[in-house]
Amino acid sequence: MRGQGTYTADVTLPGMLHLAMVRCPHPCARIVGIEAEEALALPGVIAVLTGADAAADGFESVLFAVTVKRSDDRDAARTPRPFLVSDRVRFIGEPVALVIAETAEIARDASEHVAVEYEQRDSVATVADAIDPSATAVWDDAPDNVAFHWTHGDVAGVDAALARAHHVTKLETHVSRVAAMPLEPRAAIGMVDEDGVHTLYMSHQSPYAMRGPLAKSLNIEPAKMRIIVKDVGGSFGMKSGFLRDEALTLWAARRTGRPVRWVSDRSEAFLSDEHGRDVLIKATLGLDERGNFTALKVGYRINIGAYLSGRSTSHLLNIGGIAGVYRTPLIAADAYGILTNTQPTAPYRGAGRPDATYAIERVIDVAAAELGIDPFELRRRNLIPMDAMPFQTGFLYKYDCGDFAQNMDRAAEIVDYEGFAARREESKRRGLLRGIGISNPIEVAAGPFRAISTDYGRVEAETDGTVTIYSGTMSTGQGTETTFTSIVSQLLEIPVENIRYRQGDTNALHNGKGNGGSAALTIGGSVMTLCVKQLIERGSQLTADHFDVPVEDIEFSAGVFKRLRTNQSLSLAETALLAAEKDQEERTLFGQSAFTPPNPTYPNGCHVCEVEIDPETGLVDVLNYVSVEDVGRVLNPLLVEGQIHGGVAQGIGQAIKEHIVHDASAQLVTGSFMDYGMPLSTDIPQIVCASVEVPTAMNPLGVKGVGEAGAVGGLAATMNAVCNALAPLGIRHLDMPASPGRVWEAIQNAKG
Repeated sequence: MRGQGTYTADVTLPGMLHLAMVRCPHPCARIVGIEAEEALALPGVIAVLTGADAAADGFESVLFAVTVKRSDDRDAARTPRPFLVSDRVRFIGEPVALVIAETAEIARDASEHVAVEYEQRDSVATVADAIDPSATAVWDDAPDNVAFHWTHGDVAGVDAALARAHHVTKLETHVSRVAAMPLEPRAAIGMVDEDGVHTLYMSHQSPYAMRGPLAKSLNIEPAKMRIIVKDVGGSFGMKSGFLRDEALTLWAARRTGRPVRWVSDRSEAFLSDEHGRDVLIKATLGLDERGNFTALKVGYRINIGAYLSGRSTSHLLNIGGIAGVYRTPLIAADAYGILTNTQPTAPYRGAGRPDATYAIERVIDVAAAELGIDPFELRRRNLIPMDAMPFQTGFLYKYDCGDFAQNMDRAAEIVDYEGFAARREESKRRGLLRGIGISNPIEVAAGPFRAISTDYGRVEAETDGTVTIYSGTMSTGQGTETTFTSIVSQLLEIPVENIRYRQGDTNALHNGKGNGGSAALTIGGSVMTLCVKQLIERGSQLTADHFDVPVEDIEFSAGVFKRLRTNQSLSLAETALLAAEKDQEERTLFGQSAFTPPNPTYPNGCHVCEVEIDPETGLVDVLNYVSVEDVGRVLNPLLVEGQIHGGVAQGIGQAIKEHIVHDASAQLVTGSFMDYGMPLSTDIPQIVCASVEVPTAMNPLGVKGVGEAGAVGGLAATMNAVCNALAPLGIRHLDMPASPGRVWEAIQNAKG
């Protein structure tokens, strides 16, 4: 905000060149030929590179490993992603050539002079199109366009329970495709030094995870690969994986022998960034005569786009959320990954958690309407009680702790749930439709669920009295540096002004988790506590040796190592000097550690959204929003509230506006903010946040994670409110986004 950040696009290196991508304008085509002579003749153009040049340098297609299979037990479809496409393009925007020039303007202009001849092919855009028996195959390895099929649970048992149920509610719905669109688009600067060390500056949330795949794609040893990430203006999961553009930038630097910079603009981001969500959901809920849930069956049909990677399966890592906070004894689910000629989909804030919560919370609302039970009461009736913890759900997750009833009671009190009927009548008198929506989100954090994450860190005491934190966690705008600095300040009892925070350089720390999975505090913050503990232990031993006393005679407080029962002491700076003199290997006073939690944590909450709809225009006005969250111990209430506000805004945005649309030929229709409805400040109400603190024992800090909480609950709460407002007109369900056109059309259809 003050212009004092350093983002990738702010970095300037001597002799730096600029890169522009030539991207295919067709969703599916074969490249017949590429002519670059006209572009090369322009002043300032250094080179034009194609797939043939990549092949000549020995670069092969990148094949991402996935562990899921197809329903016939075959391995998942193989979809090798070309470094630069030289044969068949599979989605609009794939890079087919690079233009390198002295300035970004020249590179962009020259890219329009690269002539590419295409032979267009038939394409498929949606899951429905792709699974049609007559559909064109996106990949020969998947003639039915099914890349994988995953299933879990006792399907036969669930089916039998549903057949016996007093009432069965069925819902088929679509979680729309959206774009992350962080304030800072992706950017990269590549350089190769005389020793062959490849350095990449980039806007990314997981530099350590990027290092291995990037080195492999460029045929170099990981030791020759350095990644530097400065400030990051938002990531939301989209900046956590390996995409070609950054690798191509580094290859261009190697080819030219000069640093090369690529900065995406907003229009290019719509084409080159991975999209999020896009899931068809079928949910079936069985209930007994008292309204108790007896069984749940959920099916996913995930549009994974043109290429399969591990990032395509993030929905499966978090699908356990369909169990919600309820006692449902029998749950089963299956998921198909469907290939289409669209941008690949990948994690976007929540990474499958919002979809899972939406599946259970939306079908509960429909069941409540069918049974004539208040939706708040139906949820309350089926909650897992606090005294049942730890609780093994009917599907994958085992919750360690939580007070779900208190979440709901607190939210109902804040929103004045009892007074909603009167507010609805008041809106009706003004000719408006008023609705209220409830969502009880729960998510897995510090995972993935089946592969618990590890993070790393280092804390060093400097000889000038300052302390430096080297974090394996990446702050991408959520204030992690503030919280980590506060933790170290409190443990060492020194001012925060004496602490420096460092992150994002793979040469400064040997490993790190990066950012994702609501794990910054749960794992990274825990690492900081262990690092400080080790630093104090090392400092105590150095002080004891200096005074020639047992280490038990040394205590530490207020940044000073003191000898008991004397006035002898050493400050952190003095102890750091001792370490520099005596430690022949490290020559510094430090603590270095890693932390892997024994199990994930489960942040949870209750969200309530209230909307008004103008039936004449279909416009949805979000009036009130309450979020009660149990994120464990709250270390910084301001940052917790900020994370929830941001997540809720993204949930509301997807519910009422955001939607990536491809036409029937898979051409991108929403390619700018003129067509893609980003939420505005006027769309978001004042969000009231409250906390129910139930600390977890899964980490030393007792925290559960908060990064995705708002988005996980926001989508379901907002859509439940919209559908609740429309219910008096006989509208059972409306798919997102609840844009004015969609809402108005539904109202007109209901009128007959």
